Amino acid sequence: MIRIIFLGSLFFIFSMTHFAQNKSVYTNLNTPTPSCKNLNPNDRTPGVYNGICEGVAGYKLGMNDDDSRMSITVITPQEKAFALDFWGHFRNFSYVGEKAEWRMKGDRPVALIVRYNVSDKGDTGETTSYLMVSKITEKTACVTDIVKPGKNQNLTAQKLADRAATRPCKRVPE
Repeated sequence: MIRIIFLGSLFFIFSMTHFAQNKSVYTNLNTPTPSCKNLNPNDRTPGVYNGICEGVAGYKLGMNDDDSRMSITVITPQEKAFALDFWGHFRNFSYVGEKAEWRMKGDRPVALIVRYNVSDKGDTGETTSYLMVSKITEKTACVTDIVKPGKNQNLTAQKLADRAATRPCKRVPE
């Protein structure tokens, strides 16, 4: 649609093109719930947990905890698993937030945002809450951006997620 606005002897032409925007759908990451299950309920190994949560459009999220360090694996409807390796980006104690935010383009996920709480100073109990932004394509899923705490942290993460398909995978520090 084209709109013409007259102001005195000046006129302006605006194109009113509507761009499809991505929307958010959330997955609860708390366990045990009907949507999240412990894969090894009888394993009593301290500090080890493996679970799976139902996601969107046939996707699932694998939940991994080893020695109080957590990470997530994206599992496609075809059962391909892509480890996001959160614990490779931060080596200290860590845990994921209560929800995962899927950024959806139509009926398919294009990105994932997960809150990642990291004990930056060892075992003091003080944590820093980052947002891990990951792209999801048919061939891969990987972390593209890590958003530090700040005034517009959530909005920044959503904007990065909506551009994640064009961004490179973030290298894990050695």
